[in-house]
Amino acid sequence: MMWNWQAPGWPSFTYDSGALEGLERRFLLRAGAFMGALKHVDTEDGAAFRIDLISDEALKTSAIEGEILNRDSVQMSLRRQFGLEDRPGADLARIPPREQGIAEMMADLYRHGPGPLNHQTLFNWHRMIMSGDRRLSQVGSYRTHPEPMQVVSDSLHEPEVFFEAPPSARVPVEMAVFVDWFNASAQQSMPPLARAGMAHLYFVCIHPFEDGNGRIARALAEKALSQHLGQPSLIALAFTIERARKDYYAALARNNRGTEITDWLAYFAETILAALENTQARIDFYIAKARFYDAHRGRLNARQEKAVARMFREGIDGFKGGLSAENYISITRTSRATATRDLQDLVEKGALTKTGSLRHTRYWLKLPQLVR
Repeated sequence: MMWNWQAPGWPSFTYDSGALEGLERRFLLRAGAFMGALKHVDTEDGAAFRIDLISDEALKTSAIEGEILNRDSVQMSLRRQFGLEDRPGADLARIPPREQGIAEMMADLYRHGPGPLNHQTLFNWHRMIMSGDRRLSQVGSYRTHPEPMQVVSDSLHEPEVFFEAPPSARVPVEMAVFVDWFNASAQQSMPPLARAGMAHLYFVCIHPFEDGNGRIARALAEKALSQHLGQPSLIALAFTIERARKDYYAALARNNRGTEITDWLAYFAETILAALENTQARIDFYIAKARFYDAHRGRLNARQEKAVARMFREGIDGFKGGLSAENYISITRTSRATATRDLQDLVEKGALTKTGSLRHTRYWLKLPQLVR
């Protein structure tokens, strides 16, 4: 069985540029609108929103690998990274190593994304995301173990080898070529979607570290996009991949045996476009939230403010099935009669809309429509 790194053309990947032309055009058009929308959150007031976006990426890129992290700890660490953690009594020392490490990597990617790549950056990222992991013999350096680096199934009886990476002895040379390619391609006007997708696949096929390769590969794709945009991308790439994780792994498996990668690049380009749309929707939601509070400032009682804040924390999708009176009672710790009055008042003030009746009654945030 031959893997792509054993092919005569490695690492000269090829693809049908015509198959990606439409996707690249869509990206360039939407990126302009996206950059304009980002200006609305490029203020001190938008700091919390940026922390939300970055923490979601941190959580989802870990979740793709089956690692579930604590959101509050990740956000607290990110706030510290950006000099925003000034809450009295915030116990920063108690942030677990994994949460602190992924937050450090994402903050570094945000700050230095548009800059060139070097080996030390990769070593630092690996040290960050593997913080506190005692399983690995090497952290913050490329692998050197003589055993084959394989990606295998979870089956204990008949494990399937999905991929086998180049031997450790080849990794330093492979990575020297990769870093040179990554930096050179940034100067050669390579189409952004093709470059981001190729960077991800190329890196993950070398698999230079004992663990953490997927997280770093996704960070490199984000870095490639940041270099094209000339600023941190904030595109919800991992957030989008995690929603269809099986498709992601299937696309990787289809494209690790040869150097013709049109299929992979088309998949990854579509994923980036979906991530861009997702982030745009979240920016719109953030702006609508700001306008909502401007319109209703001083008009809601403490219970209503608490419930509305809880609804906003659910994000774009809101409460599954809408907010019920029971939800309101649980959030505010009030009586049913008071909950009924509060909810009706919110509807009358134009803060919520109401659907259904009796026990099927549900409430939704009434947000201003945005015109771009």
